[in-house]
Amino acid sequence: MELLRLNEREIAGRLEQFLALKLRESGLAGYIVGLSGGIDSSLSAAIGVRAVGVTKILGLILPYARSSHQSEKDALEFAAQYEIKTEKVEITPMIDAYIGDIRKIDPVRAGNKMARERMSILFDKAFEYHLLVLGTSNRTEISLGYGTWYGDVACSVNPIGMLYKSQVRQLARHYEISEAILTKPPTADLWPGQTDEGELGLEYDRVDNLLFMMIDRGITDRKKLNAAGFDDRFIDRAVTLLNRSYFKRHLPEIANTGLKPIPDKIIIF
Repeated sequence: MELLRLNEREIAGRLEQFLALKLRESGLAGYIVGLSGGIDSSLSAAIGVRAVGVTKILGLILPYARSSHQSEKDALEFAAQYEIKTEKVEITPMIDAYIGDIRKIDPVRAGNKMARERMSILFDKAFEYHLLVLGTSNRTEISLGYGTWYGDVACSVNPIGMLYKSQVRQLARHYEISEAILTKPPTADLWPGQTDEGELGLEYDRVDNLLFMMIDRGITDRKKLNAAGFDDRFIDRAVTLLNRSYFKRHLPEIANTGLKPIPDKIIIF
């Protein structure tokens, strides 16, 4: 069973309407997005441009000293293609002031700190310019917990969170995002040589189909998953990541003392 292919025009229209509506509801001036030079942030920004116009989109470049220069180049070339205004904020001084010698700590810890620093700056700039922070996490990453809690998974609204990585690639072609971005190995660029698939231990195309079967088709019978071409190691790796990262898909739990949940709004008649 293969992942359903998108009707690109229909999905693009739906996502653009979503972003236009959320901006109107907020009363703010536009969207800000962290541009990494990767496919996810590029697609989110492209949807935003089509939804609300390029003058209401700001791209933020947030490199660390050892970040890939090619990633920054790709981000700037994408911004030029879509005529998106950009600003650059180096996060090296903030990270080094806190960590010291980054080579002496766990690279995942360092990566998490960078991700949270970037999101902190995005929300600060959003306040300064009266903007919403545009999310860039896709459905595969959200399912597998591949993102930093209160880091890259934090945002005001997320246009691509229901798209698996394979579908992100499909829709990115619809938006004419460059081949350089479409074809390069996905990476969070948190340390030299880091790639998403290497860190996850799973290939996106395969795991997308497994997740689609389990989540969207409700197939959790191991024998049926085996028959579809997934070995036990692959299944167990994906399920372990999904189960242990459940908390990232929810707001923090609040202890129940018997009071009613706080409503989204109260209307006084």
